[in-house]
Parts: sequence; C-alpha cells; structure tokens
Amino acid sequence: MNTPFFISWRYQRGKQKNPLVALISKFSAIGIALGVAVLIVGLSAMNGFERELNSRILAVVPHTEITVNPHDNEATLNHWQNLAERLKTNKKITALSPFVSFTALVENGNKLKVVQVKGVDKQAEDQVSSLGKFVEGDGWQKFAEEGGLVLGSGIAKELDVKAGDWVSLLISQPNGEDQMAQPNRERVQVTAILRLDGQLDHSYALLALPQAQELMGYQEDQITGVELKINDPFKAQEMDYSMLNDYPQLLYIQNWVAKFGYMYRDIQLIRTVMYIAMVLVIGVACFNIVSTLIMAVKDKQGDIAIMRTLGANNGFIKQIFIWYGLLAGMKGCLIGIVLGVVLALNLTPIIQGIETLLGKKLLSDGIYFVDFLPSELHWFDVVLVLVAALVLSLLASLYPASRAAKLQPAQVLSNH
Repeated sequence: MNTPFFISWRYQRGKQKNPLVALISKFSAIGIALGVAVLIVGLSAMNGFERELNSRILAVVPHTEITVNPHDNEATLNHWQNLAERLKTNKKITALSPFVSFTALVENGNKLKVVQVKGVDKQAEDQVSSLGKFVEGDGWQKFAEEGGLVLGSGIAKELDVKAGDWVSLLISQPNGEDQMAQPNRERVQVTAILRLDGQLDHSYALLALPQAQELMGYQEDQITGVELKINDPFKAQEMDYSMLNDYPQLLYIQNWVAKFGYMYRDIQLIRTVMYIAMVLVIGVACFNIVSTLIMAVKDKQGDIAIMRTLGANNGFIKQIFIWYGLLAGMKGCLIGIVLGVVLALNLTPIIQGIETLLGKKLLSDGIYFVDFLPSELHWFDVVLVLVAALVLSLLASLYPASRAAKLQPAQVLSNH
C-alpha cells in the first residue's frame, strides 16, 4: 500500500485551510490543461498538413522533370524515346510520362487568364501521378476519349466556366526575329474540372498530348520534357542521372524539392517550434504547482509535525508532496488530453463552421496548397505531451517537497 500517495490524494480532495491554495491549484490545472490541449491540436494540424502534402502534392506533381536546358537554342526534346530508354536503366525510376508545356491566354467572353498549359498522355500520366483521382465526375475518362481541356477549379472559377463550356486559347508563336507574332486562336471545350482544394487549382490546365503537339507545331517525337516518378520522392535530390552525361542535347533536371520543398520544410520547422513551445507553455503552467505546493506545505505544517512525531522520515514526507504535485499535474493533463483529442478529431468541421459564420475563408486557396485546416491525430504525440507535462510537474514538485521534508516538529510548534 502506497501510504504517501493516499495521503496526498486526501490532501487534494480535502478542504484547505487557506482558500488561496485551492484557487492556485485550480489555476495551475487549468493552465496545464489548456497548454496540453493547444499542443495536441497544433501537432495534429501539422500532421494533417503533412498528410495533405503527401496526398495532394507528392501524388500529383512530378517527382522530377527533365527538359531541354533553357540556355540551349532548341525548344524541344527530339526523339524523346531515346531519352526514355536511358532513364529506364535506373531501377529507382518507376514510371515516366512525356509532356508538352506552353503558356497561353484562356479567354471566356471578356475574361482572360494566363495559364501554363500542359499536354499529357492520360495513360502515361496515370503511371506517374494520381491526378485523375482529383478530376470531378468521370471527366478524366472523358478526357482520355475526347481530349479537350481540363481546368483547375480556381482557373475555372475566375473565368466563370464549367465542364462542357467552350473557351478560346490564345497561343503566341515566336517568329524568326525573336519577336512574338500574332497569337493563334483555338477553340477548345472544357472537358473536366480538376479540384485539389488548394494553390494547385490555380495552375493546372491540361490538354491531350497529340493536341498540344499540333497546336505548337511539334512532330510526334518532339516534346517539352518528361515527368518521372521515383520510388522514394524524399530522395529525389540523391538520384543518379549519369546515364544522361553523353546525351546529344543539353538537359535541365528539376525535382519537386526545388518547387515545393519549402512546404515540407515549413511544416517540419513549425513542428519543431511547437515542441519547444510545448516545454515552455507547460513549464510556465507548472510554476503554479511550485506556488501551490509551497502554500500547501505551509497549510499542512501541523500534519507534517504529527507525522514526524509518529516516526515518518524525510523520504516519506517528501513523497507525499511529490505525489501532491504529480496529481495536480495529472489532473490538468487528463482534462487537456480529453479536450485536445476532441478538438483535434473535429478540427476541420469546427474551422469550417467558423468560416461559415465569418463568411470568408481563413486559408486562401490562392496562397496555401489546401484551403481547409486538416487534422490527423497521432497517439504518439498525445503520449509525448502527457509524459512531458508529468516530467515537468515532477520537477516542479521537488523543491517544495524538499522544504516540507526539512520541517521539524519543534520548529512547527514554536511557530504556533
């Protein structure tokens, strides 16, 4: 039987002689609870952002793009099948897809939008990305059968178009004097709308590869570049492309880290900051435990004197007040964990409800890669926060417990 634990339990539940002890104890529990809850919610939000980064960015954008070097006079990769054969010798490359890319103005009535149009082959694109999963309805299959234009939902909203509408593509063609000639106007039908619920909705416009080649005047074996999918996208910068050293054209290789790596780094940075904040916030809350225990020791001086008279040693007295501090911290932790878990599991609908009340988006899809606040609860984070709070509560209890252990019966009686 752990006698110090039960004595400290009775002290927690019993009425205090000094009402300030109970008040400060409540404030310390509330402080720890709020700190724990906020940290669980914050870490869950970071987990959610990381999940969305993996599912919406890394599943959609090419892990690596190989194009003609921009300083080269040639605008296209010629006989790209030869390049594909060389790349297939690298076992870490799991798939590749040719593409044609060009800048165009999309016109609908009096509305214009500059977009980067990419011509892709549907079957090859399915091998390198999950883009088709984010196309509304059966639009992706329709795109494979009929061609046409797939527009990001952000672009479609700005142009006020929907699937089935016709728009004009204005494509500038350079003449021989490095000047832009009169743009070609092509009428194309919007086959489908791509919805990623984020920044990429404002940057995607897809055409069928043969149609894009025809608009740009390319031959069948001429493309802008190839997209690669690799088995581990987080090792994209370590890939070996030595097989391309003697390729007849000067190539430019760009991986996803160069374009979107800052998002992943930002998430990791914020997570690290939150771990530091976890220690600071809970640490500050635990200082209230020091105040509570010092006042509790003064409040229970008579009890301490009686126990010392009955033979209780320093360790026994010390254990009572260490348990007192741990119980105070545990009370705040349990309340914070319940509150934090409930909020983390319902964070997305809660934020959506707030957005509905305010009548505006808190996360703009034109700036962030998602336009909602995702959340994913990891129980490891919950355990980590719990352990950190309890350790800090233990550390906060040591000094007041040591003071209590040093009290002598004669000293207490002389003060009365």
